Amino acid sequence: MKTMRRLLSFAALLTLILVLMGSVGQGSPAVRAQTEPTPETPVRKTTLTVHYTAYEWWLARWSDNDIVCRMVVEHEGLPISGEVLTFCGTAIHKIWLKTTPCDLNAVGNDYSKCPGMYFHAAGSWQASREVEVELPLPAVWVSLDGCNEEPGQNRCEKMPTLRLTAEEPLPNETIISISGIFNEEPFSCAGSTCLIPLQATSSQGTEMEFWAESSFGDSSERYTALVRVQPWGDFMDPEGGGGGPQLWYADVLSSQWRGGALATCSDIWQVFPDIGGPPAWLSSPAGPEELYSSYSLYFLAGMLIQNGQVDASTCPDNGLSAATIANECGVDVAYDAVVAWQNQFDREIFQVAQDLGVPAQLLKNVFSRESQFWPGIYKTYKEAGLGQLTANGADAVLLWNPDFYAQFCPLVLHITRCELGFGNLEVEEQEMLSGALVRKVNASCPDCPVGIDISQANFSVRVFAEGLLANCQQVGRLITNITRYSPRQVSSYVDLWQFTLANYNAGPGCLSEAIKEAWKAAEPLGWAHVAPRLDPACQKAVDYVNDISQVLGGITPTPTSWVYQGTPVPALTIVGVRTPTPLPTATRTPSPTNTPGPSPTPTATTIGYPGTTPTAGPSTTPGYP
Repeated sequence: MKTMRRLLSFAALLTLILVLMGSVGQGSPAVRAQTEPTPETPVRKTTLTVHYTAYEWWLARWSDNDIVCRMVVEHEGLPISGEVLTFCGTAIHKIWLKTTPCDLNAVGNDYSKCPGMYFHAAGSWQASREVEVELPLPAVWVSLDGCNEEPGQNRCEKMPTLRLTAEEPLPNETIISISGIFNEEPFSCAGSTCLIPLQATSSQGTEMEFWAESSFGDSSERYTALVRVQPWGDFMDPEGGGGGPQLWYADVLSSQWRGGALATCSDIWQVFPDIGGPPAWLSSPAGPEELYSSYSLYFLAGMLIQNGQVDASTCPDNGLSAATIANECGVDVAYDAVVAWQNQFDREIFQVAQDLGVPAQLLKNVFSRESQFWPGIYKTYKEAGLGQLTANGADAVLLWNPDFYAQFCPLVLHITRCELGFGNLEVEEQEMLSGALVRKVNASCPDCPVGIDISQANFSVRVFAEGLLANCQQVGRLITNITRYSPRQVSSYVDLWQFTLANYNAGPGCLSEAIKEAWKAAEPLGWAHVAPRLDPACQKAVDYVNDISQVLGGITPTPTSWVYQGTPVPALTIVGVRTPTPLPTATRTPSPTNTPGPSPTPTATTIGYPGTTPTAGPSTTPGYP
């Protein structure tokens, strides 16, 4: 029996071995396939030799000339704070920061009695290093074919075609194909151009993903676009009306768009404007002359009287009801000067709108509401420029507009610190940047005519435009964080702009709480539903937004937070106010009205005067280097 069991066991083992050998033989191709390496995508990198000058510095103590730290930097001039911290550590860095210039008279020319530490230039030499750099990937751009679109309208007389155009930046390489998914259907075109027929979409548009394949062996990034095509008129009427012209409105939202200008911030929010384009207050005219306005501005009149540009000696109290506000007689006498002053920035506003895409009319409305076009500064409240920038407002620009931050930061800090990003800087560095930006938009100039540097005021227009773009970004993120939806899924283009104005005026704290309350109540996220939910301390933002966007487009001014009615607060100090120099009394002559559209007829009445009594609140004082 034992011999039989051994034979059976041996036979079972032999059978198992044969089965395994057969399995290996039959499955060998699969095994080989698993062990074959997957082809690697070529890496677009190259190595460059960079030549530079190295500078060695020693940090030594005055007391004993002992070298406490050595550092090598790659720029002329003394090492900066971040470099001292990196090379020397926190303890030495703190001592160095506290070191003050040595007063030789106080120490009797005995250097050993000087406090702290000093820098010693130890030498310099030429050096080089190998740097690996990434080469650019192919790119794909989007535009429309067959659409005689008007600026800001995207109106087509026939159904347009979507054009994708790919570019290969490397020499001796070409684009093999463009592929993607549109309307949940895949597509592919050989070569560097792809034409995609369009059809009517929903009001929310249709998503598309697209990319390009290169002969280099890799592909571009995978881009996205949101495409909306909507019929306009009754030519599609199934009842057979069809009397109107055939029109289509086509809009594309994509970082790769290379057609006409997009509605401002629509790409940030991924939301389409209303069919036919945004409302007038979110538009730019064809030329700067169409920004012309002719309104009586009581604060601006007061400032012109204060600075001797208008002689109001024939008026009660020399035309002033307070230090910064003209009375009715003063406004009437100063009318011509006020009209000329408020329109002198139109050309710069228009140019900035063309460069950055921010609506020109919106910019002018904001300046009218914020400062009545007087770009000075109040020392007490640190509000400066045509848009009354505060330190907190400067923080928002630098944090939420990285492109502007990258341009501005190196003007104040070393590039090695700027590369960290605004949010990663030390508090002192953030305050230094914010303070520098507030000063940059302040056009007060005691030695200039009227106490204002007009060239500086014109420069500040661009900064405020960048600030509005930053607020667009902040509002988009705020809504997404609260609702977990993209802005286009829960709000409209105009409502999002009204939120942006509220954010600009009252801050994200006020706006976010109101949006949270409306969202919890399952109400639509429109301005009409969010505005009533603003905290009482934030309610002034409602008048601010409505004045700019709903009532008279911001042209009729209302007092800003620092314009007082009656007797001004004693602590209020104005920069840029000069001793009045009597001038001939201005003779009022009729002013032209806007050619392209309705414009109120200028009258001597004080629009928005005297207004309600506002409450001022100081802004955070920026740090200064």
